Amino acid sequence: MPTIGWFEILLIVAISIIVIGPKDFPFMLKKIGSWIGSTKRYINNIQNEVSNIDIENLDQDKSKEIKENNEQK
Repeated sequence: MPTIGWFEILLIVAISIIVIGPKDFPFMLKKIGSWIGSTKRYINNIQNEVSNIDIENLDQDKSKEIKENNEQK
């Protein structure tokens, strides 16, 4: 898998400054950072909900097993 090094990052930043302009570049960095933060929070929330669903299902399965065992005795 190809890796991105410091030279590639510097090249991307230089081209971005030329295309966007030095005046708007900080604004764009802030906007991109905001998007990345929102995306990370969204993914984190989804992961937490999936984990909670798994735990709830596991708890339900265990309680069913306990009830079945009690009924068999």
